[in-house]
Amino acid sequence: MEPIISGATGLFCLLGHPAKHSISPKMHTSAFQMLGLDYVYLAFDVTIEDFPEVVSGLKKMGVKGFNLTMPFKSLVIPYLDEVSEISKLTDSVNTVMLRDGKYVGTTTDGAGYIESLKEKNFSAVSKKITILGAGGAAKSIIAQAAYDKAKEISVFKRKNETFDATVAFAKQVSKTTGCKVSVFDMDDKDAMKKEIASSDLLINATNVGMEEDTTSLVPKEFLRRDLFVSDIIYHPEMTTLLKDAKSVGAPYLNGKYMLLYQGAKAFELWTGKQMPVDEIKKKLF
Repeated sequence: MEPIISGATGLFCLLGHPAKHSISPKMHTSAFQMLGLDYVYLAFDVTIEDFPEVVSGLKKMGVKGFNLTMPFKSLVIPYLDEVSEISKLTDSVNTVMLRDGKYVGTTTDGAGYIESLKEKNFSAVSKKITILGAGGAAKSIIAQAAYDKAKEISVFKRKNETFDATVAFAKQVSKTTGCKVSVFDMDDKDAMKKEIASSDLLINATNVGMEEDTTSLVPKEFLRRDLFVSDIIYHPEMTTLLKDAKSVGAPYLNGKYMLLYQGAKAFELWTGKQMPVDEIKKKLF
């Protein structure tokens, strides 16, 4: 059934750079149609320079909510009226809702990722996790996994100007949740080999491997059959990391179900209704 656009149709959207690869417009608009809701969802490729004016314009137009992807999950926070506690902890917002004329931000990335693991009958509870990256999605996953009683989390990050801030974040998560979170230099391959060797779950939460990038941050010889390997990238469906995991017989998962479940949680925050996940999964995933 084709969407029927009226003068009263409400708008939800994605702001990102790039944004054209996203399947969120098809996912959310399909869900709106299935439930008979007069809304549409579009994706907008926005530059960093234009971003503040775009957010202001959306609010002035009464846009009911929007999602953020790279590079805006932290950049959006100063332009919001309120943010959730987990967003304060992670310095990351991926979902914004219009509430009484105010833009309220939160993150559904971590919860969506943890939910996606159930597709492979895997639980992060009492598991050691090694995660590559410390951006908005990575921090949300780290915080959610720690809240959900992961045993230990090792974070690998480039040693740049935000490294010390990531160390401070890790300490705060450890203090708040009781889960040990440690930060390592991404270039320290000896440390990476050691941490992965004692981990149950490996997550790539960087953009390495996205689209035309055929590189991987993890040498293939670090992988093993009893290590669950996950990549939050979903385009392409099989990154080099996941191809390497498959070749050694390890279970693996890409980011498409994280996208589905973080979207489902955003959908419920916006509409007060549950996304028809099973139908969306059959149609798009």
